[in-house]
Amino acid sequence: MTTSVKLDEELKNKVQHLADLRNRSPHWIMCEAIRDYIDREEAKEHFKEEALASWKSYKETGRYLTGQEVRDWLQTWGTDKESEIPQCHD
Repeated sequence: MTTSVKLDEELKNKVQHLADLRNRSPHWIMCEAIRDYIDREEAKEHFKEEALASWKSYKETGRYLTGQEVRDWLQTWGTDKESEIPQCHD
């Protein structure tokens, strides 16, 4: 797939400057920037979908954990006091 992108002079200069500093091509810099953007946006979308699924589950079951319960549980991860996930409230 061939794609062209029109950049204004200021952005073009910034890309070129960064490419020179990194000893990379402008093409490589732009591909990395696009890849990072896509990864970030996909992560946001996944988070949103997960949150909506959690909300739907809560509306259907009424089961929940408080934010503090989750934080306290996560604080045990990687320690010798690591605990199981707390029981949900009804």
